[in-house]
Amino acid sequence: MGGGPAGCTAALNCARKRRVVVIERRADPAPRVGESLPPGATRLLRDMGLLESFLAAGHQPYHANVSVWGDAHPFATDFIRGPDGHGWHIDRAAFEEGLRRAIRERGAVVLAPARLESIAATRSGWSLGVETPKGPRTLHARVVIDATGRRASVARRLGASTCGFDRLLCGWVHGAAAPGSERGLTYVESAPDGWWYTAPIPGNRRVLAFHTDADLPSAATACTPDLLVERASRLDLIGSALEACHFERTSIFGVTAAGTTRRSPCAGRGWMAAGDAALALDPLSSQGLVNALFTGLAAAESADRYLDGADDAVHDYATTVDRVFAAYLRQLDHWYGVERRWPDAPFWRRRQREPAVRSLAHPGYSREVGAQAESAEAGTNGSTEV
Repeated sequence: MGGGPAGCTAALNCARKRRVVVIERRADPAPRVGESLPPGATRLLRDMGLLESFLAAGHQPYHANVSVWGDAHPFATDFIRGPDGHGWHIDRAAFEEGLRRAIRERGAVVLAPARLESIAATRSGWSLGVETPKGPRTLHARVVIDATGRRASVARRLGASTCGFDRLLCGWVHGAAAPGSERGLTYVESAPDGWWYTAPIPGNRRVLAFHTDADLPSAATACTPDLLVERASRLDLIGSALEACHFERTSIFGVTAAGTTRRSPCAGRGWMAAGDAALALDPLSSQGLVNALFTGLAAAESADRYLDGADDAVHDYATTVDRVFAAYLRQLDHWYGVERRWPDAPFWRRRQREPAVRSLAHPGYSREVGAQAESAEAGTNGSTEV
């Protein structure tokens, strides 16, 4: 379920041995915030046999991050000394289209557009009612992988709860950039009410994004394209980057939920959630797309083991997701904790609590925030991944 990066990765790896159907609600990939892949993703792409086609697709090298974070002085972190070389600023729509093409080449069936209407357990697996442009269809599957993003349309139908940790949202806009102005850099700048991000997109384009909490007055800036660009132009680092590339806003704009959420449980007998349906990560981690690829691959391997009769396959997958989430929270708490210039500002005060507060021990808060995240995604025209 779901034809984004997590769903396509799962399908690619299952299709080597199994009969696979991918059900995707959109006929074509939707406009996305903008995306980057860190250097380590190259190994995942190579392992899946996708690296050659990825390199031929025209994605741009991503060499370094430049940030104003923790103090007023810009700081650069590059990939020059890393073992995997540079990362990539990608055209997200083209990336997803390439994944869909690859899964068809490996023999998977793609139903798009299509919508899940019902799912029921059977003796041998699942019966799924699917609505397509040609009418309703009934599919029978032994395993279902939920890769439907923050909606988690399968996991929630099967009783999984949403555990949210914050109210982060992202307002974003695409713009044209002067040819030859891009240098493979991502810019990040913190502010009293949130943080900003801008990076190039292939095709002489650039994305500008602002992250704040949905219940703060600054959310109005995130939801208004003209305010977004006007305020960004007054920032020291981000404003200089936009001026240098002669940024001109286009009509492509969106607002999306961007906070940390997880599904509990993320797997059960004959099903597992992958990507944002299992763990939705704060964009500050820069791990959203890698998480989709990794959990899609892990879900495919667990599904294969489950179909071969391994009783511990589902449990092992859930344990892997738990470990990923624990490592992610440690990293996120560290980087938000570095910025202490505005200790009384609500946005930063919320993120400088003791890490123990960011746990599943607060189900009331988790349910409320998780419901807001699902509602925010349902009402936007953008991506849920930065």
